[in-house]
Amino acid sequence: MGLIERAIRVIRSNISSLIDKAEDPEKVLEQTIMDMQEDLIQLRQGVAQAIATQKRTERQYSQSQSTANEWYRRAELALQKGDESLAREALTRRKSYQQTADDLKAQIDQQTEIVNKLKQNMRALESKIAEAKSKKDLYIARARSAKASEKINEMLGSVGTGSSMAAFERMEEKVMELEARSEAIAELGTDDIDRQFAALEAGDDVDTDLADLKAKLLSESSGGGQLPGSAAKPKADPDVEREFNRLRSEMEGS
Repeated sequence: MGLIERAIRVIRSNISSLIDKAEDPEKVLEQTIMDMQEDLIQLRQGVAQAIATQKRTERQYSQSQSTANEWYRRAELALQKGDESLAREALTRRKSYQQTADDLKAQIDQQTEIVNKLKQNMRALESKIAEAKSKKDLYIARARSAKASEKINEMLGSVGTGSSMAAFERMEEKVMELEARSEAIAELGTDDIDRQFAALEAGDDVDTDLADLKAKLLSESSGGGQLPGSAAKPKADPDVEREFNRLRSEMEGS
């Protein structure tokens, strides 16, 4: 069972690693900023090119308008000199240049509108990039915090279940068993010592009782100063002897 759990854990870890590599928030954000900056560079280049084209068209318009005006002045001069044919030719050329100038003027108006739109888009993209840069660090910090929390939760989950927890439970039971054995040994050792001291104390009590009994019998004697049995023994009573022998046998047997 433990081998299967470890295998499942390895598989899950590999899958998570692949997902993290494919969807790493930090890398995605960095790449997004880079892509936006690349788009901004291209947009700036487009704006610069459109402005350059507009400037060139304006110069062409100015030149065509100036030439048309010049041919109009020449037509006036030809009429003043009485040369109507020359004036007509001058007006014809003036009309051609004026038409070119009018076309260029319309083209300039269109280019101006395009340039203004490109500039608006460029400013909007610059604003978005600035906002993205300001939020990037915050998002990266949040992503790292989420990853750390996920790893901690996975560790807690793996420790709380399966063979790992069972091993801790077995060790806990083993420690409790060792503690119980130690307490039992200590208790048995204490009881043995207590019994020895109790025996000694009991012996002291018996000696005290024996001394008291001797003193009592001595005081009850006829004043000869001798305990029974120290002088010539009187004739023994058979009943007393039997009772004494029975008591001795019981004491020796115990």
